[in-house]
Amino acid sequence: MARPREFDRDEALEQAIEAFSERGYAGTSTEDLLKAMNLSRQSLYNAFGDKRGLYLEALRAYVAASVSEHLQVLNRSTSARKGIEQLLSEFVARPARTCLGTHAVCEFGRSDPEIAALSETAAHTLRAALERCIAQAKAGGEIAADIDERAAAHFIGATLSGIKVAARGGAPKDVLRDIARMALRSLG
Repeated sequence: MARPREFDRDEALEQAIEAFSERGYAGTSTEDLLKAMNLSRQSLYNAFGDKRGLYLEALRAYVAASVSEHLQVLNRSTSARKGIEQLLSEFVARPARTCLGTHAVCEFGRSDPEIAALSETAAHTLRAALERCIAQAKAGGEIAADIDERAAAHFIGATLSGIKVAARGGAPKDVLRDIARMALRSLG
C-alpha cells in the first residue's frame, strides 16, 4: 500500500517555479529542486515525474496564472488605454527574477516544441487582449486613429517582454519606466 503524500503539492510546485525562475531549467539541478521544495527525491519523482515533467507543470501553472493576471489588469481599468498603461506599470514594478515564461523563451526559443507551444499560446492570448484594448482605445479616441491594432499589440507585447529581459539584466526602475512611457507614446 502506497503511503499518502505528506506535503502540499501546490506549495512544492510554487517553490519549483521560484527555483526555475531564478536559475532557468538547465541551471536548476535536481538537488536545487529537492532543497527548494523540501522533498525527497522519491517524493519529487512520485508527484511530478522527472525534472522535465516538473518544469512543464511549473511552466503551465505559471503561464496560466500570469496570463490571467494580465487579462484582469486590462479588464479592470477605467479605460482601455489606462489598462495598457497599468499593465506596463505592473511589469516595471515586478521583481526581475519572477518571470518563468520569459525565461523559458530566452532559454529554449523554439527548440522544444512543447515549451514553444505553451509560450506561443500565452503570447497569442495576451496579444488578442491587447489588440481588443487597442481597438477600444482607438474607438474611444484615447489613441491615434491611424494605429494598426495588430501591429500595436505585437509591439506592446514585445515591449512587455523587453521590460522583463531588461529588468533581469539589471536595468534600474527608471529605465524600465522610460521604456514603458515610450511604448505608450507610440500609441499617440
